[in-house]
Amino acid sequence: MDSYRTNINLLNADVGLLIFRVSIALLMLTHGLPKLLKFFGPEELGFADPIGLGETITFTLAVFSEFFCAAFILFGFITRFAALPLITSTFVAAFIVHKADGFADQELPLLFMSGFILLAFTGPGKYSIDFWMNKKKKSRA
Repeated sequence: MDSYRTNINLLNADVGLLIFRVSIALLMLTHGLPKLLKFFGPEELGFADPIGLGETITFTLAVFSEFFCAAFILFGFITRFAALPLITSTFVAAFIVHKADGFADQELPLLFMSGFILLAFTGPGKYSIDFWMNKKKKSRA
């Protein structure tokens, strides 16, 4: 067996996308859940405003992307759409918030951004709500 050959097995690709999608979504939820709890909690937000939208709007967008969009990706629901706010928020984290901090602080948002770009291109795979809904639509036609 040649290790350099590309031999696509769709079952393996779909299982791989499932594992990747669930993993990256759960990891992002560890950032989003504390923000969601803080959003509804009694303490002040105290959140950065790196692009000048205002602290509350910026925090709301962060909660939306890091919690709700990550949850959508977890289940493979509107995956390509849900990846877009996450790509945007990780881009802002890497290139605006952590611009002066160096690569060590940019590495994690860049890694997340790469994963969400992958999902925006590939979609969620066969084991997802998106696949099931698309299959159901096609069966009606």
